[in-house]
Amino acid sequence: MKFVEFCLRSPCLLYHRRCNQTMTTQSQTQEMFRRAEAVCFDVDSTVIKEEGIDELAKFCGVGDAVTEMTRNAMGGSVTFKKALSERLSIIRCSREQVNKLITDHPPQLTAGIKELVDRLHERNVKVFLISGGFRCIVEHVATQLDIPLDHVYANRLKFYFNGEYAGFDDSQPTAESGGKGRVINMLKEQYGFKTVVMIGDGATDLEACPPASAFIGFGGNVVRPQVKERSLWYVTSFGELLKELEKI
Repeated sequence: MKFVEFCLRSPCLLYHRRCNQTMTTQSQTQEMFRRAEAVCFDVDSTVIKEEGIDELAKFCGVGDAVTEMTRNAMGGSVTFKKALSERLSIIRCSREQVNKLITDHPPQLTAGIKELVDRLHERNVKVFLISGGFRCIVEHVATQLDIPLDHVYANRLKFYFNGEYAGFDDSQPTAESGGKGRVINMLKEQYGFKTVVMIGDGATDLEACPPASAFIGFGGNVVRPQVKERSLWYVTSFGELLKELEKI
């Protein structure tokens, strides 16, 4: 049978290596953020309050099993693709179920993110969403934040024409280990960015630095101990980042 594509999210991946070794202090990370040309945000549990794949699993009646797998994945204890494949093999959602999830349970923005993105845009900083999550959800979020859809990088689910689950698109860079870093490298090549900051809650976000110039850990929705320990600057609200921009 032929299939059509849809969207997908999933976290995971072992922390690969520390951020640029020349970036050794919180103050240096803060300075890098203040003068960033581009800021890349993770989406699930960062820009929005929930984990999209967990919400879909709950909607499909397999929430407990998948939530535990997500916790392990985001902590970096299993590889990205393995966690993604295992969770999807349990969920096996239909296109109708995904559409209904978005309609009945739209993603909830984290407090302060709209104000932060607006402030970055006012300063002509390019903002990107790089997610291991559902592209349909991420595009909805991007629209709310006035982020161009071509600044969205996320995963896709595949469905047969009858709407049944057919797998996921493993050609997307965010569908495998190190994918967020590859996206950032691509952005640097495409736009000529010298200073790119990655912000997120999970191991896949942390391991994107390098090639990101700096990483800011975010614990406003959930704290991942391994990420917090390895973050040179760790915040629990977007208000902290707004305050930092006021120093300019």
